[in-house]
Amino acid sequence: MKEVECIPYQQTGYFSQLILDYLNQESTLKPFISDFPSLEAFKDRIAARQTFNSAHRTVLASDLIAQYRAAGVDLSIATESNIQSLKEAQTFTVTTGHQLNILTGPLYFLYKIVSTLNLAKQLREAYPKQSFVPVYWMASEDHDFEEISFINLFGGRLSWANDLKGAVGAMPTFGMGKVLDDLEIHLGPGKKAKEILRIFRTGYHDRDNLSDATRYIVNALFADEGLVIIDANRKALKEIAAPHFEKDLMQSAMHPIVEAQSAKLEKDYFSQVHPREINLFYLKPGLRERIERNGNRWQVLNSTISFSSAELKAELKDFPERFSPNVVLRPLYQELILPNLAYIGGGGELAYWFQLKDMFDAQEVPFPLVMLRNSALLYSEKWANRLNDLELEPKALFQKLESLKSSYIKERFPEDAELKVFDDQLEVMFNDLEHIANLTDRSMLGAVNAQRQKQLRGIANLRKKLIRAEKRRTKENMEKLERVYYALFPKGSLQERHDNLSQYYADYGSDLIELLVDKLDPLDFRFTLIRL
Repeated sequence: MKEVECIPYQQTGYFSQLILDYLNQESTLKPFISDFPSLEAFKDRIAARQTFNSAHRTVLASDLIAQYRAAGVDLSIATESNIQSLKEAQTFTVTTGHQLNILTGPLYFLYKIVSTLNLAKQLREAYPKQSFVPVYWMASEDHDFEEISFINLFGGRLSWANDLKGAVGAMPTFGMGKVLDDLEIHLGPGKKAKEILRIFRTGYHDRDNLSDATRYIVNALFADEGLVIIDANRKALKEIAAPHFEKDLMQSAMHPIVEAQSAKLEKDYFSQVHPREINLFYLKPGLRERIERNGNRWQVLNSTISFSSAELKAELKDFPERFSPNVVLRPLYQELILPNLAYIGGGGELAYWFQLKDMFDAQEVPFPLVMLRNSALLYSEKWANRLNDLELEPKALFQKLESLKSSYIKERFPEDAELKVFDDQLEVMFNDLEHIANLTDRSMLGAVNAQRQKQLRGIANLRKKLIRAEKRRTKENMEKLERVYYALFPKGSLQERHDNLSQYYADYGSDLIELLVDKLDPLDFRFTLIRL
């Protein structure tokens, strides 16, 4: 069994036609992108980004240093060098982003970051005259606490109880101690389990809020790779985007453009998100609510806060940090403050980026390459051996369990499980009977065909009974197959969308991160299977 194997996304059964067509570079998607991703395509993206404002570069680098200091997170030599290089005209970023899930959330969080790190490395080799910085964008302004408040672990769930409101990045981390105590019990006393627990405890105990805690944890895992972590909920950064925010607030400038492009996309595919007349939230401690225009006033929903036109412009000028972009406007904000060439995300993220290019063009902001993150299935030697015992390859598991069981039995049935030879013989016999009936008494044709259907149904029923009998005979193998399947496809879904880093780190430690960095290729658009 190979250590690493790749299979086409089409063979996994887990990706939308939109994403499959994008990977196949279907022409129907050309109007919605800057280009299909390849090393060669970055040449045009670099040229498009040459005009990135030099003053904005200085603001970005200075604010990033301030962010790390405020969070009490030490900069590695590689990360500090990358941040300082952002001041230079020939430095560009490649970016991924994710919610602030506790304990890093599902595994694909890691794959996003590793994809970004490795893309930056490949670009350095392909374009040695430029510098490329990998960036992780923390979704600190998100307010969907339910989505980030738990992890799945060993078939159960650990949850963080918290009734705070507003942007999750600002939430204090009290209550996480109980989660970590429970995690310690589940992981056991191993040295590597203690290592990941130390990282988590230092992050959540010694930092004031979820954003700073997440920065510490991600930095501890990836600092040696030079990853730059950004929290864009900052006054200095939002000042850069304020003119575009004002257009959205005063003119609803983004809404009709995104609506029109979404309608074009829907002719062949679907819209992932829906723009609003105003695509900004109003942000204060404990509050993140949508802004809606009502006549000559702008109302912050579920609050008593409202503004006249003049008041709103003054608020935006004096407190740009109080305005928070939604899912439609956030990508534009990202590209306004970063000299960015590519965004790496999951299928759902790419789907909404496909709705936005015309908005970027209207705002005269270069649209980045959008790239599908790496996807992977991790399986240990234990499960590799179980698969060997069953004479199965890991790639065979990419189907529904019942389908897998049926195909497994059919392939190993001692005789023809489909009884096709009998179907063929019946067809020949009844064709002869039809011929005789035509020659003798055509009124018998109905009886002949009725008998044909009866016999075919009988064979079909017998076929089902024989397969069920074989299933009973191979019950032990079926039970083994089910255990392997649910170990690697928890709840019948992709492992990367369910499992958490900690259970793997407890076994493999930092070697796991190194293995992923070594084996995942962001420009190999196939699903990766990795034997640990």
